[in-house]
Amino acid sequence: MSTRPARTLEIVPNPHPDRDYEVTMTVPEFTCVCPVTGQPDFATIRIRYAPDQHLVELKSLKLYIWSYRDQGAFHEDVTNRILNDFVEAARPRWIEVTGDFNVRGGIKTEVRASHGKRPEI
Repeated sequence: MSTRPARTLEIVPNPHPDRDYEVTMTVPEFTCVCPVTGQPDFATIRIRYAPDQHLVELKSLKLYIWSYRDQGAFHEDVTNRILNDFVEAARPRWIEVTGDFNVRGGIKTEVRASHGKRPEI
């Protein structure tokens, strides 16, 4: 597996596809660039999902997140792109992605996007 930023999320088989359970991942060092000013934006990205047949491999997630570092993206867009890419790769039963962006210009932004029906766990 590469050690460079990548836009691909790799998957691995879920060893317990018959069970409803939740996986939570927190990425406290997310960075992207404001598409208007070019200034850096910093955030904590939280991903919570109920896997179905596949899990997202964590190193690929790290490299995927890293690929946003120099990209211009609005907070709402980047949160939804992460959700869409995760859904396309792993096809979870349910997923929620939260982008908790640091204060900039006196405004703190938190964006939450979800897909699917959350199972009772």
